[in-house]
Amino acid sequence: MQKKNMFLLFTGLSLIWIFGTNYLVEEYAPDHLAHLYEQGKELFYVIVTGCFFYFYVMKSEELSVAKEEERRLSTLINSMVDVVIFKDGDGRWIEANQFGLKLFHLEDVDYRGKKDSELAEHTILGDALRSCEITDEETWQKGVISRVEEEIPTPDGSLKTFDTIKVPLFYSDGSRKGFVVIGRDITERKQVKMLLKESEQRYKSLFDYNPDIVYMIDINGVITNLNPQFHSITGYKPEETIGLHIEKIIPKRDKDEILKAISSIIVDQKPESFELQIMHKEGHKIILECASVPMIINGEVAGIIGYGKDITQIKETEERLRRTEKLSVVGELSASVAHEIRNPLTSLKGFVQLLKMEDEKHHLYYKIMLDELDRINHIVGELLLLAKPQQVKYKKANIGNILSDVISLLKTEASLHNVQINFDMPSENLDIECEPNQLKQLFINIIKNAIEASKYGDLIAITLEQRGENILIIVKDNGCGITKERLNKIGEPFYSSKEKGTGLGLTVSFKIVQSHNGKIQFNSEKAKGTEVQIELPIENNNKCSGDEPGSA
Repeated sequence: MQKKNMFLLFTGLSLIWIFGTNYLVEEYAPDHLAHLYEQGKELFYVIVTGCFFYFYVMKSEELSVAKEEERRLSTLINSMVDVVIFKDGDGRWIEANQFGLKLFHLEDVDYRGKKDSELAEHTILGDALRSCEITDEETWQKGVISRVEEEIPTPDGSLKTFDTIKVPLFYSDGSRKGFVVIGRDITERKQVKMLLKESEQRYKSLFDYNPDIVYMIDINGVITNLNPQFHSITGYKPEETIGLHIEKIIPKRDKDEILKAISSIIVDQKPESFELQIMHKEGHKIILECASVPMIINGEVAGIIGYGKDITQIKETEERLRRTEKLSVVGELSASVAHEIRNPLTSLKGFVQLLKMEDEKHHLYYKIMLDELDRINHIVGELLLLAKPQQVKYKKANIGNILSDVISLLKTEASLHNVQINFDMPSENLDIECEPNQLKQLFINIIKNAIEASKYGDLIAITLEQRGENILIIVKDNGCGITKERLNKIGEPFYSSKEKGTGLGLTVSFKIVQSHNGKIQFNSEKAKGTEVQIELPIENNNKCSGDEPGSA
């Protein structure tokens, strides 16, 4: 339509020019100049027509290019899933894409030439638009590109969060030229980030504040993480252990079993449970009940995560109960057997002594019989000690003197085995609440065992020292040692490796230590000797106590 109108206008003006100028030349031009006027008006017509066509075509091309660029820009911004808004230097809207118009509910509003505050009157999101105008002005004031998070309410009452970039444009003189707003919906990303953060917080709480040890191991068996509880249970700080291979903290005897379990977790992707015995930093044993599961990331095993529960006290309690049950049975048996044996034993011993005086010929036989009867009587005495409750009266006594008396008593037996006993008497007096006769019996049993286990010419070292509120006695020999199997059964009634042993000596020893609220521990290795550690409290709460059978 525009081209048709231009054609009609050009044709009309051309006709008017031709006929009008012809008339004027014929009527008013002198004859000798008429020909010159004719040529002049034709030249002028050509120049004017050429200029008209030149500017018209150029203008048409420029308009065509501008429209094409505008169409492309419109297509581009409308295909974006971001909010795109162009504003002039006064903050009035020039152009906005469909996403932005839909977001602010302005699809049916003539938005061009209006500010945010003016458009706020035409939408339910007026407050959001007014807020945008405020942040726009803040960006103008800063004069640099800014990035802000803006929340836009939705019809259902929820909020959408937009990561908005605001670009202020200026003329060379510093005046405001235009403003570009680009906003991306990051609601989902922010929700995922928040969920991830909450998950991390839950994991951190579970990891850091778990009452048990939580550990992580990579597929190569290297410890990658430990929670703070590791320090309180083992005495080692996590950073002292992280980075070590699991082999370096597990004992040799459990290595094969635990490494096999770890391999099974990684290969078979199945949980495994096992007990792990490790040493506390201060030297005592800790038993951990470990439950381990594979860490699977993107369908592949990335390592192992597990929990280690300290069951040391539970195990010790179970062991005490087991010993108590055995001793209870022994006590009941001993009570009935000991009384039945002792009466005829007294008669037998009396008759043997009588026969010994009357029959000099068989004097050696009678001596052997009396020795054996004394041994039976000693066994009966041990049985009775286990069988009936003992009323124990505790009093202050110098434990160094008690040990010295026992060593003096056993020196003769040690000399017979060519074994030397080395005891350094402490310079200070170490008095403890105890029953001296029971402690003598305890030390006799322990030191006598050390003498019998020693080889010809060996040395038995006895040390005595105070540790805090306790007294520590260590008896160490270089004898034959004790196997692991026997070590686990030490103190059990009627278990002995000696040919004529009853297995009651150490059972009684354990009972005496327990009645004094102490601890006794055997450390031994086959063919390398044995070390017995006895720990007794200086102040004993049991000033007078009746120990029931099997209290060990």
